[in-house]
Amino acid sequence: MPTAQPGLYPDGVDHVDRVVEQWGRQRPDLDVSPMGVIGRLTRLTGFVRAQLGETFRAHDLDSPTFDVLATLRRNEGPLTPKELTASSMVSSGAITQRLDRLESLGLVVRKPSDTDGRSLRVELTEAGLALVDRVLPDHLATERRILSSLTAEQQDELAMLLRILLESLGDTVD
Repeated sequence: MPTAQPGLYPDGVDHVDRVVEQWGRQRPDLDVSPMGVIGRLTRLTGFVRAQLGETFRAHDLDSPTFDVLATLRRNEGPLTPKELTASSMVSSGAITQRLDRLESLGLVVRKPSDTDGRSLRVELTEAGLALVDRVLPDHLATERRILSSLTAEQQDELAMLLRILLESLGDTVD
């Protein structure tokens, strides 16, 4: 059984190591090693969401709202709701509701397309732009803090391994 880096856990074993070891005792006929990776990814997701959530709440935002605003900020020009959904991490079912809320807060506007009168284009208002630019440094500081126990090389390797895994599951750029 793999052990954690010395000093990080009193007995050199983390929560997931214990779960894997327990299942190994209960079901020695099964290879439970995938639980080591998936269990840690699951636990990590919870920790990351909680810490990012604190950062967003400090700015009266939530993660999906920030994602919509940030997607508009990082793209060139206005986007259709479909393009926004494809480029963000917000589901298509939630995008209309998010846009309604953001528009009511004066952070985005929806305008008819210049080329297709049936289509709308979404863009940030000055207030939306200012909000994203105010939140982004705090967001990045939180991400840096989350990753601070890894060297730059380890972060690059982890990013590459996660990219390979995501691509193998069909998460590719269209």
